[in-house]
Amino acid sequence: MKIIPAILAETWDDFLVRMRQAEVFTDYVQIDLMDGKFVPAASFPPEMLSRVVTRLRFEIHLMVDDPIGYLAQIKNPALEKVIFHIEAATDPLDAISHIAERGLKAALAFRPETEFSDMTGIAEQAGDLLFLTVDPGRYGSPFRPEVLKKIQDARKTFPDKTISVDGGVSLDNLERLWHAGADCAVVGSRIFLKGEPSANYRLFVEAASKLKAGTPA
Repeated sequence: MKIIPAILAETWDDFLVRMRQAEVFTDYVQIDLMDGKFVPAASFPPEMLSRVVTRLRFEIHLMVDDPIGYLAQIKNPALEKVIFHIEAATDPLDAISHIAERGLKAALAFRPETEFSDMTGIAEQAGDLLFLTVDPGRYGSPFRPEVLKKIQDARKTFPDKTISVDGGVSLDNLERLWHAGADCAVVGSRIFLKGEPSANYRLFVEAASKLKAGTPA
């Protein structure tokens, strides 16, 4: 299981602090962008990502009503993947094509209440899948265990796709996520909000390595 640090920041200054922290201990992060409509919180203007110079590679998680409009404002060579919500896109298949035309990988995100079984046709066209296990838009929201069944169903339906889980991920529930079928765990608040981020990240990486090796965490 891969651990992906998630940077969620409402202000540009907070974003830069967490980005520089992440540069110390990883080479890849997820950057969360919010519009104050799809989710209650709003982040800094998306075009500001175009001016970021970093050694990190990153993906963006667009928690916004207009994912393609947001993406059009971001041009950064470090960007590799665009995750957008199936609930937000007017035409998800067109959005997937648009992202691919930019030379980027497209991934579909699902809110906890979304029925995955209704979306398998569209999910088949996406590169990766991301399941939210919290109500999106804030660090530290409570974990929604009912999403585990959807992850299991997605793994059975798409055995070759990369499946990520995002929200409420902890050292206590990492094993449940692994056994449900998640390939990647996206971790935000438990890396960045308390203690030393690099030390927190190492704890998750060590726990994930033990799961992969089949040894007790």
